Amino acid sequence: MPRTEQQFEGIREEKKALIMRTALELFATNGFHGTTISNIAKKAEISKGLLYNYFESKEDLMKAIIYTGLENIDKLMDPNKDGILTGDEMEFLLDRYFKLLNEDTCFWRLYFTLLLQEPILKLVEERLSKVIGSYIDLLKSYFESRGSEDPYTEAVVFGALLDGIGMNYVAYPEIFKVEKIKERILKKYR
Repeated sequence: MPRTEQQFEGIREEKKALIMRTALELFATNGFHGTTISNIAKKAEISKGLLYNYFESKEDLMKAIIYTGLENIDKLMDPNKDGILTGDEMEFLLDRYFKLLNEDTCFWRLYFTLLLQEPILKLVEERLSKVIGSYIDLLKSYFESRGSEDPYTEAVVFGALLDGIGMNYVAYPEIFKVEKIKERILKKYR
């Protein structure tokens, strides 16, 4: 029996996800420049031609991985999308952030190394700037509602704190007690 359009679409999405997972793992382990399309195709057990059916280039593949990760991060911020971050939503944000750090260490390793590599950062800079800007605005409003003297700086410090914890966690997960860190942050910022 021939496959339906939905079955073909499902197969297509599975292949695309396989390519992205494989590339993510290789980029996080070997770096962007240390990974070739041939490496990705070989590890994914597909042909280079098939990979190029999904992504025009290695850069296009990198962007897709980062954009997907940013979409996952976006789900943490203001889950009901009302433009207001509440104390409960701050707790949700922290719970999910630490869960994502633990569940998707490869993505976070890539994300944090990406921030330090200007040529790669240029690939996603425009979108990343928009996303970070919207997070800062949301956090600024949150700290404003809590009576902060300087809500913008507080928002930037909070974001840098999470980035620093994230970088250290992916580098040294065995020494970072996530629950204690989360409790400390909640005590200060909720």
